[in-house]
Amino acid sequence: MRRSRFSVEQIVAVLKQVELGMAVADACRKMGISEQTFYRWKKQYGSLEPDQARELKQLQEENARLKKLVADLSLDKAILQDIAAKKWSGPR
Repeated sequence: MRRSRFSVEQIVAVLKQVELGMAVADACRKMGISEQTFYRWKKQYGSLEPDQARELKQLQEENARLKKLVADLSLDKAILQDIAAKKWSGPR
């Protein structure tokens, strides 16, 4: 996943500026982003404070890490079950 050029605090600050009356186009031009990016940020971080947004981002990263771990363990389990299910025909 690509790392953002902007910190969570910067994103929330831009959202607050627009809430206080700054035009969306002006805020986007000032930050060097597209309006689409602004509205995506608004959807994701809309009513959060900077510390809440930072915590949300940390939880999302941890969740992604845990999902990857579960996928790896599920694959290992499936492999072991396949091995255990095979009939080993050895010398008798």
